[in-house]
Amino acid sequence: MSNATKKILTKMLQEPTNVKFADLLKICEENFGPPRQSGTSHMVFKTPWSGDPRINIQNDKGKAKAYQVRQVLLAIAKLKESKHEH
Repeated sequence: MSNATKKILTKMLQEPTNVKFADLLKICEENFGPPRQSGTSHMVFKTPWSGDPRINIQNDKGKAKAYQVRQVLLAIAKLKESKHEH
């Protein structure tokens, strides 16, 4: 994980209401690959599990929505847990 990525993740944890959409998108792509849907206002990412937390983000005038930031953080935590189990 790069220093830039770590900085973004730290900001997401500390201030989920003040995250740039571009930063959230970068974190999602690094952890889950390219979005499987991006033609609408929502970008949907595939996760290795079914159900929650789902990753569905949208650009709100350049900002990320706080609840979506929290969902991405939950999904990253779940992804790390599943990697440690194997």
